[in-house]
Amino acid sequence: MAQLAGVSIGTASKALNDRAHVRASTRQRVVDAAEHLRFHPNELARGLFAGQTGTVGLITGDLEGRFSLPILMGAEDAFGTGRVSVFLCDARGDAIREQFHLNALLRRNVDGIIVVGALTNAREPIAMEFPVPVVYAYAPSADPRDVSVVPDDVGAGADATRYLLNQGRTRIAHISGDVGYTAAQERAQGVREALAERGLGLIDDTVHFGSWSEHWGRSVTERLIARYPDLDGIVCGNDQISRGALDALQRAGWDVPSRVALLGFDNWEVLTTGPRPQLTSVDLNFERVGREAARLLFEMMSGTVEPGVRLISSSIATRESA
Repeated sequence: MAQLAGVSIGTASKALNDRAHVRASTRQRVVDAAEHLRFHPNELARGLFAGQTGTVGLITGDLEGRFSLPILMGAEDAFGTGRVSVFLCDARGDAIREQFHLNALLRRNVDGIIVVGALTNAREPIAMEFPVPVVYAYAPSADPRDVSVVPDDVGAGADATRYLLNQGRTRIAHISGDVGYTAAQERAQGVREALAERGLGLIDDTVHFGSWSEHWGRSVTERLIARYPDLDGIVCGNDQISRGALDALQRAGWDVPSRVALLGFDNWEVLTTGPRPQLTSVDLNFERVGREAARLLFEMMSGTVEPGVRLISSSIATRESA
């Protein structure tokens, strides 16, 4: 764009940002060039180059990338393609490796860092004092003075249950994953709260905590249908559990969704779109988590931000199973 307008990159930046000391004719050439190239400055990133490097770091402990990659995509969208570089570092859940990456990012003079947890559980902060702004995403910092952005798992559990209740399902079970995961506990809380709003409880008054696996979903569902022939809805803690539950129901000849409605969490399309019927799932909106983390990081670069945890609401990806 600067080359097309016949000016330096610095002059082009000043013109687009309405800075002083740019002739009106020069400013117009830059604007015309930008329109010709369909260039639209990103408002979030507009101020990053005033004394900053235009780079941020994203450190993740998520080995599979199922959560960190959508968060990265959301952050990059918020910062603006081509305006801010995001360095992705995989700590592999190792505190020593995480510190190595942090030091490497600081040597690169990044303007800020987003830390994506391996689990949803609160984690220790990367340091008590840090020279650049830090935002925690997916897993909150255990220090209330930090800034964190996480999915609203309590709200998501409640929304999933209300979705089934609004279809007339009242005999509902909940199969979840590892009881040590904050997400499992909070989703179960939301399920119970939504049922209590209607004067109801779980069909067996039990949250079935176990593993985040198809095998667990299958085995619990087999036990449930043997004991509760009036079961008409299952909220599963993730899509793997939901796949296992679907398998057990179909083997028993129970039709999904006419007899039992079924939904899971994470909206992992590799799992939800393959079976028949396709699986309804709660989408925790990880890209929105990334966008909000980037927005807050930008605000911290240029000023102050209220500390605490920001919750991102979920949505339901409706398919055939519920």
